[in-house]
Amino acid sequence: MRTALGEPDARAAVTFLGTDRIEVLRFLETSDVSGAAGTAPGAPVVRYATLGMSARPMTDPSAVLADPVKGPRAELVLSLRAGAVDTDRVLRPLAVLAASPQVEGVIVAPGGSLDLGEPLWPGAPFGSVLVGEPGGLVPDLELDAPLEPVRFLPLLPMTDNEAAWKRVRGARELQERWLAHGTDLRDPRRRSVPLD
Repeated sequence: MRTALGEPDARAAVTFLGTDRIEVLRFLETSDVSGAAGTAPGAPVVRYATLGMSARPMTDPSAVLADPVKGPRAELVLSLRAGAVDTDRVLRPLAVLAASPQVEGVIVAPGGSLDLGEPLWPGAPFGSVLVGEPGGLVPDLELDAPLEPVRFLPLLPMTDNEAAWKRVRGARELQERWLAHGTDLRDPRRRSVPLD
């Protein structure tokens, strides 16, 4: 992560009962020049990345015995424009999402969604995220065989309406809708994309 994102400027650790320690690192990037509506060009982007989710492979919850070695491994990355709202309160919710494979036995994969049941941060219009495709921001981290590589999965915040629409129409159609409307998914104040 340091190679792709630089040095973290803050970090927090959360431990849930019966799970490994999850850390969330914050990286501040100031080189972005495509300002969103309401933000100046060059508005910094803050990236939050989990650390610790990949310590164990994700296993199929229906498996009788969990394989301690084989299975997909991942960390989560959330990118937001800094300065508009206090997004640093997202640290604990991100740790909750990163612990979900251990706590709930889910496999986090591209195209899937994760629902918090509460806003990502106080006052956020988003209570769930769509899991994006890996490899764009942080390349996969190869591990020694037979371990699978660690994939760094981007999280795309969804409003309640978008999450409901995604459940009916699928992730691909929601992403196409975002693209067609030029939606800045890093804008922490954005409204739901038109869905009619």
